[in-house]
Amino acid sequence: MKKTPFLKPVLLITLTLLAFFSCSKTKSTPAELTVNQTAITFTPDGGTQDFSISCNATWNIVNPGSSWLQLNVTSGNSGQTVVHIKTLSSNGTGSTRSSTLTINSSNGQARSLKVSQTANLYPDYNTSPIAPDATGMSSNAVQLAAKIKLGWNIGNTLEASGGETGWGNPLITEDYVKFVKQQGFNAIRLPCAWNMGHLSNPATAQIDPNWLKRVKDVVGYCVKNDMYVLLNIHWDGGWLENNITKIKQDSVNAKQKALWEQIATAMRDFDEHLMFASANEPAADDAAATAILLTYHQTFISAVRSTGGKNAYRVLVLQGPATNMEKTSDFMTTLPQDPAAARMMVEVHYYSPFQFCCLLDNDASWGKMFYYWGKGHHSAIEPDRNATWGEESEVDASFDRMKTKFVDKGIPVLLGEYGAYRRDNTAHVPLDLPTHEDAVDYWNMYVTKQAKTRGMLPFYWDTGGALDRRTYTVKDQRTINAIKQGGN
Repeated sequence: MKKTPFLKPVLLITLTLLAFFSCSKTKSTPAELTVNQTAITFTPDGGTQDFSISCNATWNIVNPGSSWLQLNVTSGNSGQTVVHIKTLSSNGTGSTRSSTLTINSSNGQARSLKVSQTANLYPDYNTSPIAPDATGMSSNAVQLAAKIKLGWNIGNTLEASGGETGWGNPLITEDYVKFVKQQGFNAIRLPCAWNMGHLSNPATAQIDPNWLKRVKDVVGYCVKNDMYVLLNIHWDGGWLENNITKIKQDSVNAKQKALWEQIATAMRDFDEHLMFASANEPAADDAAATAILLTYHQTFISAVRSTGGKNAYRVLVLQGPATNMEKTSDFMTTLPQDPAAARMMVEVHYYSPFQFCCLLDNDASWGKMFYYWGKGHHSAIEPDRNATWGEESEVDASFDRMKTKFVDKGIPVLLGEYGAYRRDNTAHVPLDLPTHEDAVDYWNMYVTKQAKTRGMLPFYWDTGGALDRRTYTVKDQRTINAIKQGGN
């Protein structure tokens, strides 16, 4: 049969049209996701800003900064949406904080938006640095430590909330300093608050100049009478000691720098009789927290040294984690950098066992009150109040750690606080009072002696219980005798 000539072109056209319509049915709409900004910056006081999202599918926002950022919407559909982003608080962290928002769409696209908020940094208080001055600063830390015999704390005074007399003690006088010296002590530790009630402008961490002058006067009483003096930032409301965390690290370092620049500048002209201590009992309990604590100490060192003068050579004291000997030995494996060679000491405290030393008011779930401590000082009358741990061998082991870890390496250790106290005026008077009294004397003597034997510098903690600050008389001669006996 003869083929019809036009069938071949018709077939070709038909196949072409089928292919076109088939492709049209399978082709998808192009994915679209557009964010009109890549970065937003807020001032320290914060506020509200907008950005827009255009998308041809559903979308959602992942907000890792939700603790300080709030969005009016976090998801939407196809089209354009304006998003209001608001800060929840002013930025008081001491440094810029930031968070990156991620916008994801169901069409497989993703975009990011960085949101930052700057901070109100404290002013630079190192406004008058001077050239290093070595006059009267010849002793390095080891040489200075050799000059310190016995130390005394004037506790619950300059660090008291409500001011120097806020916890019932009188103002410190030069006569009291002389009285302490007459009892055989040649060094004084001055626990001191600065942030708590003594800032003339909290927003800028500016210390009240009247408070700076008052503290300087008290330091002067000590130096004038050839007493070595240790000045610190004590608990001070816990702004440093209770905030040894990554989230607070920047803000604590900012305040540490601001305060020490002011303190160091005000005290710069005192000779080597004055030492500075970075903190008091920082709540660091592991290696990670100790690493953060060391940044606070580094800031302290840098701030003090930057002011120049005698501060370029001053001996500086760094607190171990929780001022605990075991934790300090285990976690304080390195010390911060110091441009002044061999001018650092380490500080720890000792009140062990706590049930015996620190007047635990009642039996606790973790332990009973101890009234009797040490070899030859247990009671047969009240045996359930004898110490069951923390006696001589444990004192020796803890102090040996400090000697091996620091003293033997040329880093003196300052026993910044220690003491055991009598229960003769408490609600829980021991039944065997003479044995208790002897045990307290023995603890104070023994701990002082073991510290001195290992090259540590003991500073007894007193809040007015042993030496009367009003009459300049000895209230507890037995304690004074015990400390002096241990120090000989």
